[in-house]
Amino acid sequence: MEGNAKGAAAPVINPDFDRRNRDWYVDKLVQVLMFLGGISAIVFIIGIFVFITREGFGFLAGEFNFAEFFGSPNWRPTSAKNETFGILALVAGTASVTGLAMIVAIPFSLGAAIFIAEFATGKTREFLKITVELLAAIPSVVWGFIGLAIMNPLIIDLFNVPVGLNVLNAGVILGLMAAPIMTSIAEDALKAVPDRYREAAEAMGATRWQVIYKVVLPAAKNGLLGAVLLGVGRGFGETMAVLMATGHSINIPTSVFDSVRALTATIAAELGETAVGSTHYEALFTIGIFLFVITFIINLAADLIVRGVRKG
Repeated sequence: MEGNAKGAAAPVINPDFDRRNRDWYVDKLVQVLMFLGGISAIVFIIGIFVFITREGFGFLAGEFNFAEFFGSPNWRPTSAKNETFGILALVAGTASVTGLAMIVAIPFSLGAAIFIAEFATGKTREFLKITVELLAAIPSVVWGFIGLAIMNPLIIDLFNVPVGLNVLNAGVILGLMAAPIMTSIAEDALKAVPDRYREAAEAMGATRWQVIYKVVLPAAKNGLLGAVLLGVGRGFGETMAVLMATGHSINIPTSVFDSVRALTATIAAELGETAVGSTHYEALFTIGIFLFVITFIINLAADLIVRGVRKG
């Protein structure tokens, strides 16, 4: 009797289990895979931060001077007499290019998002959404070639300047790169506004533009701000296009026609020719730490804003 009871309690492995059991196992497997995917993303981010912090720790613990690093425009890491590690000009170059890119991208992206969400219908909407996604998939090096081969001579001819690789060139290219992702997120934010808001405004006699301007945009403002912040993060962290379109000159810009150098471009251009473990090498990783922290803060703020609008 005891043996039979134990045998009855033991699970029976049946190769022909029914569909409900099979679906249960598949569901559990998918849950485990999704969990591992989410955890792996967190592990990779932590691993990247630990790696760049380890490589730059020697500079932070030794030659790092806060006032010089963030307050000096002189970046001379290979000088034989007076090594200087100041990133003020690099920060100014990055900020000027990113700022101009947002001036270009925000009107285009918001206008496209409003048209797709509020005016386009049927196949037109699907075609535009697919086109936006395709634009977002263009590699940054291709945008860099556009800035180098097309925008460079165009700026020289239009504005009669000696060099077309400058803030204007990089800002336009970076704005066009950031616009697709901003358009996609902004369109999602506009579509998240309940239709009853639009119907109530139209019932009170509001025109289509009045509904958009006075009802839809205020209701979606948090999501739109999140889209802008993600665009800023994309612009701040871009490398190849900025490297090819800015002129790569260490300079605090006073005009959109000045050549500049960005933080990311400095790392990309100099890291391959720097001795591993040298002060210059560690200083470049310190710039990487600074970039990681800034982009993390921007993306975290955007994510919190978007989460807030979803809960609202």
